[in-house]
Amino acid sequence: MSAPSIVIVDDAPLIQAGLAAALRAEGFSILGQASDAMTAVSMARDLNPDIVLLDVLMPGISGLEVVSKIREVAPKTSVVLLTSSESGEDLLKAIKGGARGYIVKTTPMPDLVARLRDVLEGGAVVSPAMGGKLFDTVAQLLKHRDLANTRRPTLTGREIEVLQSIAEGHTSREIGERLFISENTVKNHVRNILDKLGLRSRNEAVMYAIREELINID
Repeated sequence: MSAPSIVIVDDAPLIQAGLAAALRAEGFSILGQASDAMTAVSMARDLNPDIVLLDVLMPGISGLEVVSKIREVAPKTSVVLLTSSESGEDLLKAIKGGARGYIVKTTPMPDLVARLRDVLEGGAVVSPAMGGKLFDTVAQLLKHRDLANTRRPTLTGREIEVLQSIAEGHTSREIGERLFISENTVKNHVRNILDKLGLRSRNEAVMYAIREELINID
């Protein structure tokens, strides 16, 4: 079985060299080392390592900005971010980009090695310090989503009148005569109703209005 391959990217030469030596001693094959994010992309494309261990904070383009690019050029490569940032926002950006790990730099080497092996086995890892932030952030996102889902679109009184008339079987011209507005104005109201409700037809809008008890049908 071949040694797991890794590319190390960090703008600090001492950290880069230290990681390479420590991981080589743990049985990893160091395919390459880089000090900037864009070189990480080209190395991933050319070398197809099992893992790119990528620093977040580097001069120029940050590691966060190239995670998705690495995934595009080397889809079989797992990206693990090694960072001093404990920002929940950075963590979400990493996950969105396709990273498989987010590990703080204070992590002891044995723990780092264990987490890299977890990634090699198909897992996704975050440092314990970031686990709580991840759950808190996801909880807030779900809360906002649930709140948005419970908000009923607001229809104006005139729009409800138009829906009531549609439900009673009247044409746009007839509705205009009943409400003393033009046929085009009726059509504009219908278009606004469908846009607000995210629906595609008058019938769907009527069914929604009945379900929400916005209109009455004898």
